[in-house]
This record gives sequence, structure tokens and C-alpha cells, in this order.
Amino acid sequence: MSFLFTVIKEDSVSSARLGKILTSHGEVNTPAFMPVGTQGTVKSLTPEDMEDLSAEIILCNTYHLFLRPGHEVIARLGGLHSFIHWKRPLLTDSGGFQIYSISTLKKIKEEGVFFRSHLDGSSHLLTPERAVEVQEALGADIIMCLDECTPYPSSFDYTQGSLSLTTRWAERSKKAHTKKDQALFGIIQGGMHPDLRKQSTREIVGFDFPGYAIGGLGVGETKGMLYEILDTTVPLIPSDKPRYLMGIGTPQDLLEGAKKGIDMFDCVLPTRHARNGMLFTGFGNLVIKNAEYADDPKPIDPQCGCYTCQHYSRAYLRHLFMAKEILSARLNTIHNLYYYLNLMKDIRDAIRADRVEEFSCDFYEKQKTVLVNQGTTRSLYFVQ
Repeated sequence: MSFLFTVIKEDSVSSARLGKILTSHGEVNTPAFMPVGTQGTVKSLTPEDMEDLSAEIILCNTYHLFLRPGHEVIARLGGLHSFIHWKRPLLTDSGGFQIYSISTLKKIKEEGVFFRSHLDGSSHLLTPERAVEVQEALGADIIMCLDECTPYPSSFDYTQGSLSLTTRWAERSKKAHTKKDQALFGIIQGGMHPDLRKQSTREIVGFDFPGYAIGGLGVGETKGMLYEILDTTVPLIPSDKPRYLMGIGTPQDLLEGAKKGIDMFDCVLPTRHARNGMLFTGFGNLVIKNAEYADDPKPIDPQCGCYTCQHYSRAYLRHLFMAKEILSARLNTIHNLYYYLNLMKDIRDAIRADRVEEFSCDFYEKQKTVLVNQGTTRSLYFVQ
């Protein structure tokens, strides 16, 4: 089995759907959240930890692995699954977003992207063909076309030229793709211009990829703009292909994206927030460094079933964080990823039971506000 996507059930009110992706390394139930293992590891956790958390697929970053240790090294050592000791499905991105966000002195041309490594300043050229070659060597189950992540804000004319380049690169990527046990996804661009999103979707869908990603979001736009782009784009993607929203991932985004028909998500938010002491709960965010938790015997979330909440108090977790102990990142990350993966399971269960709207209302009622500082309130996930 190389790659197969099946829609199992559609919600009667929203556009949410329950699905399943089959790959040669196992299945992924959708809607799914993919924890990010940037450099071949989900920071502070082992693959066994990820299995215990019921993660069915993780994402690794081509840009980072290309620069260090190098895709040739990983290929000689049996491919990325063997290299990182992960038996379940893997997705790798093309490296385009990392070049956009962290590399220095980049120059985008028809041929590809010329850039300097953020590690040592060395010069590199990443072409659509090279991006496919690197990902084929890594051996992920799902790989991505090289695209240009359009900066925000960008003019209509610049965005149109950018998406046209992404389309030409998608065609070259498809021609370069040789390993049929890997699914190559096309990426839809178009910035914050609905008409250009429609154009990009039509063009990328025209190549008949096995799946489609919506890129170029999470770059500074408002929630309203994000959701408008999804409303414009998702209905134009074939219903029998998985839809992947790249790099977007507050809990609100996961729920709203699923309601709009998104099947796959990834984001560094739960792991990065964990390392910074921001913990997700059923009643809002909890900042573990706050002095109010110094002698608090309760777990992070009394309703949570994760390993951290079953064994450790807020007081201990605050102590670890303030002392800058490595265990702090590990225990916090276990909790945050448990929250995210369990949220996705709850969304899938709601779709299965045809009660997505009821679940959504309950979610927002619980998450809307939290009391802080003796009666003041703050918004949790609704920052525009």
C-alpha cells in the first residue's frame, strides 16, 4: 500500500469530514494534527513517547535535514524512518517556508532559490527537482512540492507572479518525482487575495496531485483573513483528496479548520509553548511560571489524562521551569501534545456522532475567558 485517502463520514451541518489516510508505514485518522520534529526529533521526546501519545504521523523539516546531517547521510543509514527510529508515517516539507523565514540572503529566481545557510553562511541552490530528490532520499510517506511562501503583506501583482512561479515549480516537481510509494502534495498559494487563491487552486488541482496543501498563511494575517481564505479555497479542492493546512495551529484554528473541511494540520505551537511554560488546558492557557503556582498541589488540568498531569503538581512543574531543568520541557511537551492530539480525537468523535456544532459551542464556552489577577479576564484564543 503506497497512499490512499478515504472519506468515511461527513458532518451534516459543517464541512467537517472523518477520513483515513493509508501509507506504507501505517494509517492516519483525519482530521489529524502532526507534531513537528524539525530536525528529526520532536524536541525533548522519544519516538516511544510519541507512540504513547497516540501520534500517528509526524513532520520533519527538509531544510534543516538537508543542511545537517545531509540527506545523503540519512539515505545511507536506511532513510529517515530508520534514522530517527519512527515506524509510523512521516511527512517532510520542501524547505520553502524555512528558506522564507530563517535563511539569510535568499534570492528567488525561475531556476529555484539561492540562499545562504543560517548555520554557517554556506551558499546553496534549492530547485524544485532538488527538493524532490532530497525528500525522496529521506523516504517520507508524504512529500511536498517546492513553493514560494508569499510575504505578507504583498501587492496583487507580486502575489500573482509568486503564485505563477509556484505553479511552474509544481509542474517541475511532479516531473521530477520518481518514487511512487511517496505521495507528492501540491501547495496552493495566492496570499490574502481571494481571486488569486482561486487561480492558484485551479492551477495546482489541475496537476492531479494525491493531496493538496494550503500554504502562505500564518504569516501575520488576522484570523478573519485566514478563515476567509479557507472559505475561498477549500471548496475548490477535490473532496476525494486530503487537504492540509500548513503551519496553522491554535486550538481554535484546529477546530475551525476542521469545520471548514481541513484534514491535516501541523504547527510548532504546542511544543514551543511547552518549552516557554505556556500550557494548554480545557479551561484556557496556564502560564506555569506565575507565582500563584509556587505551592499549588493540583495538576496542570485535573481533567487531563496525560502522564504529566497524572504524576506532577503545578508547584513542581513551576520549580522545574524556574530552575531551567531539562525535565521541564519534557513534561510540559508531553502535556501540550496530549492536549492537541486528544482535541483532534474529540473532533473526530464529534464528526462521527454528527455533533460538531454542539462540540464547538461547548469548546468556546469553556475556552472563551479565564479569570486572572483577581477577577480580570483575558481572551485566550481570539486574538486578531
